[in-house]
Amino acid sequence: MQTPVVKSVYPRPFLKWAGGKGQLIQQYIPYFPKRFSTYYEPFLGGGAIFFYLQPQCSFLMDINSELVNVFRCVRDDVEALIDLLKEHRDRHCADYYYSIRSSVTSSNLERAARLIYLNKTCFNGLYRENSKGQFNVPIGKYKNPAICDPELLRAASWSLKHSRIEVQPFEVVLRYARGEEDFVYFDPPYHPISATSKFTAYNRYSFSQEDQIRLRDTFARLANRGVKVMLSNSDCPFIRDLYRDFTIHTIYASRSINSNTEKRGKITELLITC
Repeated sequence: MQTPVVKSVYPRPFLKWAGGKGQLIQQYIPYFPKRFSTYYEPFLGGGAIFFYLQPQCSFLMDINSELVNVFRCVRDDVEALIDLLKEHRDRHCADYYYSIRSSVTSSNLERAARLIYLNKTCFNGLYRENSKGQFNVPIGKYKNPAICDPELLRAASWSLKHSRIEVQPFEVVLRYARGEEDFVYFDPPYHPISATSKFTAYNRYSFSQEDQIRLRDTFARLANRGVKVMLSNSDCPFIRDLYRDFTIHTIYASRSINSNTEKRGKITELLITC
């Protein structure tokens, strides 16, 4: 049975996620379509835009199978997930963190609880995998990490109850989004703005320049069908040129993922609409 949403908690992301859009939504609001029937998000991440829009019908996708599993468990079995997270919360310490990080779990619920626990206690909330797909982020320095937030998880579960959630590459959206009643939001791994940027490979699947071109082609095909399409990416000459035939908006964001605090601060990003 679906647990009723707690009215004092508005649904919002329950994971920390690199590139999350929670802080940018106010700048995005003028560009959201006024009406649509089905919402598609092929790069799910933390799902900030989904939780803000609260669509009645949605298809959420990501190539990260562990992430998709977490969202499915929150949707389908949130109370059992909360119980497992309470166990992690009660046992949390450095030794426990590294034992969980190196562990292999079999059930979907155990995997979901493990990812949320590591996400809430690792350095900077960063999701990163090595070439073997193993989570490899060190423990963060938190006095009281919010490992288990039952009300937030129940609110997220309520929001996800009508969502289709699958492990899929972004091109799959072309099979489903057909016309003006559909809205697709793309938030891909950003194209590097410099030779030293590493924002394309938080997991073992990198996102190359050729992938960016395939994504632009997908964006264009959807736009030609009359689908409402919106895309975020880095502000760099390559992306500006790639989407020169569409409407490009400048968004002001804060860079927070950098080991050098002096290199954190305001930067510009792009929001592309058709």
